[in-house]
Amino acid sequence: MKRSERLVDMVKYLLERPHTLIPLPFFANRYGSAKSSISEDLSILKETLAANKNGILETVAGAAGGVRYIPFMGEQEAKEYLDNLASQVQDPKRILPGNFVYLSDILGSPANLAKIGQLIATKYAYSDVDYVMTVETKGIALAQAVSRYLNVPFVIVRRRPKITEGATISVNYVASSSERVEKMELAKRSLPEHSNVLIVDDFMKGGGTLTGMEELVKEFGCTVSGMCVLCESKNASQKVVDDYQSLITITEVDRTKNIIAAEAGNILKQTDFNRF
Repeated sequence: MKRSERLVDMVKYLLERPHTLIPLPFFANRYGSAKSSISEDLSILKETLAANKNGILETVAGAAGGVRYIPFMGEQEAKEYLDNLASQVQDPKRILPGNFVYLSDILGSPANLAKIGQLIATKYAYSDVDYVMTVETKGIALAQAVSRYLNVPFVIVRRRPKITEGATISVNYVASSSERVEKMELAKRSLPEHSNVLIVDDFMKGGGTLTGMEELVKEFGCTVSGMCVLCESKNASQKVVDDYQSLITITEVDRTKNIIAAEAGNILKQTDFNRF
């Protein structure tokens, strides 16, 4: 196999298996090449990815070592995408009765989900995440996108029991949108004890849903690695969470004036992009 052919196949293989340590002998056997040639190929890939800020190729030395691909977005690309996303959110046609904001088309766009998933995965690339958690239903696509780039499973918290999921653990929480006590639950077999869980959701007003999921994670004997939302409302009367990241902050929604104002959230300031 020519080097150009090896490089194409190697890139495809690595992109399909993010955060997976692959021994060098595997590639040597796959292509019938010497380890020295494989090492040279990986050096080319590493330099190219770093130069274009398309991800990080890590090499681990030793008998149990190898190489792994870490999806990682560059800071400039992240800024440009969030500016573009904020422009999409500011479309006045998104305003719904009650000053809610329509986001389903963004969460249904493969292009947006790919960028959103990669950006959130960039923030938590080195946070030792074992599972991604969200609550039904709009957060499901978001959780799937993030789990794809972190290469970990995602779990779905339900508001009502599903007979197909067996026994569940439930918690009560105060919903910020209605200020009512509601219940959420998760199947017992969803989360192994001592797992590290990243919580994601599509929208945050006061943070009641996030705190509910946080309590649920604790009930399973697990740890919260972080919390991230696609959009947050800046004008919520009181937020019950402090440590979270948002991609977009909605600063104003006025149906009478037909105005939505949005800007990049705090994820840019709270992400270490100096990994390349």
